[in-house]
Amino acid sequence: MQYIKITDAIREQIQSGQLAAGTKLPSERKLAEAFKTTRVTLREALSLLEADGLIFREDRRGWFISQRPLIVSLSKPYDFNDVAVSQGRKPSTEVLSSDSMMANKESSEALSLPPFSDVFRFERVHGVDGRPVMYAEHYLRAERVPNLLQHGLEGDLSELYHSQWQLRFTKSCYRLVSTTFDKDVALATRSTSGSPAMKITKVNFDESGVAQEVVFEYWRCSAIELEMEAAFNLR
Repeated sequence: MQYIKITDAIREQIQSGQLAAGTKLPSERKLAEAFKTTRVTLREALSLLEADGLIFREDRRGWFISQRPLIVSLSKPYDFNDVAVSQGRKPSTEVLSSDSMMANKESSEALSLPPFSDVFRFERVHGVDGRPVMYAEHYLRAERVPNLLQHGLEGDLSELYHSQWQLRFTKSCYRLVSTTFDKDVALATRSTSGSPAMKITKVNFDESGVAQEVVFEYWRCSAIELEMEAAFNLR
């Protein structure tokens, strides 16, 4: 099929280094003309490359060659900024909103909250080397971190929780699913609605085993590579 040939041709140029990370591809019109195909067929090829994490699309800007992903280990707690810096990347964090609210269904279930419980909710967008790659939505039990919204939320949250409220997380549980960006998350990450994404739900537990925070992370698929270690007790 023609879209497979187009996919293979662009993939070869990426893997050979002819198309470097961050390079902007020509417009879809020009690519279609170059490959002597229709834009419908071209988009099929580009969608395959996007699903493989080789290219990404930014709304109103076009298609770009993906940069190397961040390697995130789920074997221990991770902080976005620390992960990026340790891999020689430049991180950034922007707080989009923060407020107090009644827990919704998803946060109530994750935190095992009774009806009508209050939580703090805030949204952050994380970037690497000037490119937004992950949107995070946080929910915390309000009674455990009073006056949270009076503090800056751009930095290391674990350090903030511990220094202000002596809250330390001793366990995290993760759930990973493939999904797509909805309109709001796509806007926050300069992506397009319907683009493939990886959703990581992270529930953080305190020393008493109580779930205190749930974070819903939406990553560009091309921006993250997961690893995990497992120890076995062999008899």
